[in-house]
Amino acid sequence: MGDWLIAIGVAAILVVAGLSAEGPAVGYVLLAAGGLVLAARRRAPVAVLVVTGACAVGYQAAGFDVFAVAYLVAVYGAVRAGHRVTTIVASVVMLAALPVAAMVSGLPAGEAFARARGVLEIAWLLAAGAAGEALRQAERRADEAERTREESARRRAGEERLHIARELHDTLTHQISVIKVQAEAAVHLAQKRGDDVPDALLAIRDAGREAARELRATLEALRDDDGAPPCGIDQVQELARRAGASLTVEGPPADVPVAVDRTAYRIVQESLTNVARHARAASAAVLIEFRPGAVVVQVDDDGVGGEPVPGVGLLGMRERVTALGGRLRAGPRDEGGFRVRAELPVDGTA
Repeated sequence: MGDWLIAIGVAAILVVAGLSAEGPAVGYVLLAAGGLVLAARRRAPVAVLVVTGACAVGYQAAGFDVFAVAYLVAVYGAVRAGHRVTTIVASVVMLAALPVAAMVSGLPAGEAFARARGVLEIAWLLAAGAAGEALRQAERRADEAERTREESARRRAGEERLHIARELHDTLTHQISVIKVQAEAAVHLAQKRGDDVPDALLAIRDAGREAARELRATLEALRDDDGAPPCGIDQVQELARRAGASLTVEGPPADVPVAVDRTAYRIVQESLTNVARHARAASAAVLIEFRPGAVVVQVDDDGVGGEPVPGVGLLGMRERVTALGGRLRAGPRDEGGFRVRAELPVDGTA
């Protein structure tokens, strides 16, 4: 909108300035065209530079002694876009063509050169180019400063990830390893004696193994920003199997962004963990639905239901889904039990 306002304003100035001259109608057309073409100076600065210069030469040849305002604006835009050499060449051609155009209009050589200097003075030409170059340099420095800030932010984020990784390693790895080793030893001793191994003990052993595996993968991901825990929709089947839940996949499986893939896995994992801890459910069902532009993840159980109690797990799920631009609903079902349902967009994922 701003470019059009400038273009219309310059065109009006040129046409009004040309009203004092009595010349052919084509001269007024060139005056107006030279101003209006400035609306495209950001998209095609070189083309606008050429067109405005041609219009200035054209209306000069038609007998209109009007200052080349549009060409100066085009010079500013071209230099700002970084086309300095092209602008210099075009301006040299322009300075040479204007006296010739004035002579074509019927002026003697001396008057033609005088009029050409009035139409496009070198001082104004240099000022327009200098203004464009100054703004280009300022924008370049601003972009460089922005990149520097982003690099500093990434470096600080990397340092924070390493700090978190060290803290997790120091505080959790030992305890989880102790739980896993003790559970495996108890299972081994029970099997060696021929005793029945309690299901709870087997669950503790399996959970310890899984926790150790995921902790190692998470630590690797924290140490390497490009790495990621090896978990996604493909591993949901194993999650459902360990939790004794049914799994239904609807729609043709499709490649999804890594963030969506990981979030879907975490939602199922956290939901099934909550079912085991709080729901006192007899069964649970997992649904993965591939839709055009989205993946739907739904976990139902037939437990006690009730309104969800805000906790870290539910908050984490909601933050993950919101960060991807999706929607999460967690609450009791009409038929009893509890439902977690997330819709994750796969287009334009944050």
